[in-house]
Amino acid sequence: MTSLISLAFKNTKKQNRPALLTYTVAGDSTKKISQKILEALSSSADICELGFPHNTPIADGGQIQTSAYRAIKKGIKINDVFKIVREYKRTKSSKPIILMGYYNMIYQLGENKFLIECKKSKVDGLIVVDLPWPENKKFSKKCKKKNICFVQLISPTTPHKRARQIIRDSHEMIYYISMLSTTGGKLKVSSKKILANYKKIKQINKKKNCVIGFGITKKTIKKLKLADGLVVGSAICKEITKSIAKRQNPVTNVSKSVIELKNLIS
Repeated sequence: MTSLISLAFKNTKKQNRPALLTYTVAGDSTKKISQKILEALSSSADICELGFPHNTPIADGGQIQTSAYRAIKKGIKINDVFKIVREYKRTKSSKPIILMGYYNMIYQLGENKFLIECKKSKVDGLIVVDLPWPENKKFSKKCKKKNICFVQLISPTTPHKRARQIIRDSHEMIYYISMLSTTGGKLKVSSKKILANYKKIKQINKKKNCVIGFGITKKTIKKLKLADGLVVGSAICKEITKSIAKRQNPVTNVSKSVIELKNLIS
């Protein structure tokens, strides 16, 4: 059976455009608003990523940290994240959702219990930032048995041999980190250089869907539209922060912002 993630890429390829992936933090700025933002994003996004709020992130930049802090301050717990996903999937059952977070949250709950909760909530994929290959091989296999896509990460400094091994063990989606930075950093590498590196990754296995993340904004997204997919996270979190500061509706503002991003790559 073809996964919802694979179907999303199949559809966007037919439309001759990259998939648009959006990232928000679960519970930002409240559970209710987070739910509404996720539902609004799904109208424009092809795949939605939802982050577990974390107080000691490794890869998250300032904008995502601010979002996570708001969610933690409101008391969001791991069970709340699954609840948000379950509610979302009641009306958006055909739209894939990927959970993104850090391994200690999985470890504390227990791998098997975590995956059971993912399955109950109809989670389509997982990105675990601090669980690299080959340490993730066992967990990745557990995910596959549950039909949950474990998304492998590749960076500009990943040696070619290692990249081949990671792609060999990957499921239907790979995440290429555009630059050596935390999320939301200004794009320090030219779009041409990013695409050149990206093409080397794609050459290893053209059948695997590979998305580009980090530094994707309204200014940069159009230049990278040759990718299978593009991930926008910090720009969305920034929009939520601005909306709160101006006492505006973050759901409306974020929705407008993502429609603009979609139009740039359509």
